[in-house]
Amino acid sequence: MGNYKDKPLSYIGRLSITCLVIICCAACGGNNKGEKAVDGDGQTDESLGSSSEYGAEIKPSSPKEDQSTTKYAKIVGWEEGQTPTAPVGYRVVKFADSLNSPRNIYVAPNGDILVAQARTEREGEDPKKVDSRNIFRSKSPNQILLFRDKDGDGIPEFREVFLSGLSQPYGMLVLGSHFYVANTDGLVRFPYQLGANKIDGKGEKIATLPAGGYNNHWTRNILANGDGSKIYISVGSGSNVGDNGMEHEIRRANILEVNPDGKEERIYAAGLRNPVGMDWEPGTGKLWTAVNERDELGDELVPDYITHVEENGFYGWPYTYWGKHIDPRWKGKVPDSLVKAAITPDYAVGAHTASLGFAFNKAPGFNAGAFIGQHGSWNRSGFSGYKIVFVPFKKGKPAGNPEDFLTGFIADESTNTVHGRPVAVVFTKKYMLVADDAANVIWAILPE
Repeated sequence: MGNYKDKPLSYIGRLSITCLVIICCAACGGNNKGEKAVDGDGQTDESLGSSSEYGAEIKPSSPKEDQSTTKYAKIVGWEEGQTPTAPVGYRVVKFADSLNSPRNIYVAPNGDILVAQARTEREGEDPKKVDSRNIFRSKSPNQILLFRDKDGDGIPEFREVFLSGLSQPYGMLVLGSHFYVANTDGLVRFPYQLGANKIDGKGEKIATLPAGGYNNHWTRNILANGDGSKIYISVGSGSNVGDNGMEHEIRRANILEVNPDGKEERIYAAGLRNPVGMDWEPGTGKLWTAVNERDELGDELVPDYITHVEENGFYGWPYTYWGKHIDPRWKGKVPDSLVKAAITPDYAVGAHTASLGFAFNKAPGFNAGAFIGQHGSWNRSGFSGYKIVFVPFKKGKPAGNPEDFLTGFIADESTNTVHGRPVAVVFTKKYMLVADDAANVIWAILPE
């Protein structure tokens, strides 16, 4: 891992196997890289690469189901004056603090900055796991805050509650005369006038979504296409690898597509275990996403990844990973047609890094490429992630090694302590914003 140096479908629950194969085979022209089917304990020559976890051409490590490890972080927060570390040529400013689980950030067309505050709510969990998510315990706040930074110095002059009474909100979108919120259980829209300080009206639920999910898979992100005719909704899996039966994975591990009124829903792409961050690549206009991959196959499996999203594409979950590598927990149970249909993602970004945030550069002073918010591991013997990673792009594709961009979140690994956990990454017209939903802070990173 280098440093950022240079400044300037789960179709199965819904469709029959036959239908899935037909749809997925239409996408076989995607990034399959000529791979053959591979058992989880072996590789083919075509899969050989210089790394098992990072890059476009990787050789995944062998599964180690008997070596799955748990290592939960202890959140200690940030002392006064302490910040994450950015590369030379950038400065880090505390944009906002005293928050409660700022999970996602959205920049409206007029520059208003909206922050969705919500957190995981599960019963019967290990207390250490619960405390690894935030420096204090609380019910999910289920609200959206509004910030305004008129002079662009990274310190907002205005902060108010914009919308409350939601259900684990995550994705936000201004489209036409409506403000959209992706709650964990549905897509809701509100009458909205750009620049409003608050929404008091009652929203209209225009699409029901499967609520909750495995671990932290309750988040539902949304993104509109260029002409505003379609909205894309990311929905994570309900389990690690279909453990509860695929009948419980209907419309999960997918990116869904709907009209702005919520109608004409279809599965745009499937087999994406937990796609959260989504953005349009500026040169090609293609949809990209960051995907949080599966657990309990050892320290080095399975790498999270970023990838362009093929329409009608199938990316393997839960049956295969990194293209045609069959998950050992599904060995002997997967039709060959499904294995052949699985698309290999574009670029691996490390196993168990919890790569959730994703954005292409939209501000001057930042290099061209993708910035990935790595929330950090729990299913690995050593910490992985806990930083913002940059992947350079050229001609619409990754073009180089991943580089650390924002670090310093790990306080002392020997004591399992971290200051916070970065997640959402977005850009205003002048700087980057990073949400730290464990220490309840938002950071602004400004070019100097």
